[in-house]
Amino acid sequence: MASENIALLLALLIGISLGAIGGGGSILTLPILVYVAGVAPKSAVGMSMAIVGGTSALGSYFHWRNGNFLLKPALLFGCTGVLGAYVGAAGTHLFPSSLLMLLFSGLMFLVGALMLAGKRPAGASQVCYSAYRCVSSGFAVGLVGGFLGIGGGFLIVPALVWFAGLDTKRAMGTSLGIIAINLTAGLAGQLRYANWDWPLTCKFLAFALIGMGLAIPIAKRAPEPALRKAFAIVVLGVAVAIGWQVLGRR
Repeated sequence: MASENIALLLALLIGISLGAIGGGGSILTLPILVYVAGVAPKSAVGMSMAIVGGTSALGSYFHWRNGNFLLKPALLFGCTGVLGAYVGAAGTHLFPSSLLMLLFSGLMFLVGALMLAGKRPAGASQVCYSAYRCVSSGFAVGLVGGFLGIGGGFLIVPALVWFAGLDTKRAMGTSLGIIAINLTAGLAGQLRYANWDWPLTCKFLAFALIGMGLAIPIAKRAPEPALRKAFAIVVLGVAVAIGWQVLGRR
């Protein structure tokens, strides 16, 4: 019970991350579920989708009200991501749990390193779509999200800047809508293979929504580079911890 209470408090960070920088919720959710709440990795993937997807859906609404959510890019990336997420969900159950967590750790480390280094493309001056590149990138992000149970916000945001020409703030808000669409499809795929603890999932979702409510007003005032660098350090730390634990068991 104590570990569950700690996990629920940590779930606040899920909403804070999504609300502040438009991504990162799944990068926190999966390790919290597995290593703090004691959920089996394959069940945690589906639970992560429900928690992050629900939180992102509400967050996209708040950003829409603030004028930072654009429907066209969300539909373009989201619709192609749906197919990728549904296909990717099937791959989760083809690999052992240890390999799944190791892959997750590697992706976290790469994303954290890029964030810390400030590797982020500059926004274009006009919104200019390339149908082929948008469809292919949307499918690729959805595929990764469905396989690892992540929303892919840290992949979607730069993709929206590169391919749709959105400024960073709008890319972050629009990213939440795409995450919600992708994870809904991924969740449908996961339901074919596993059952999980729905009461615990709902508790996590409630705490993540509280975190989202706290983060959006803060994000309006805090400088974006500082938010990204601080979170990058957390991501790198969690990535190293997961990798160390997985490799230490061998």
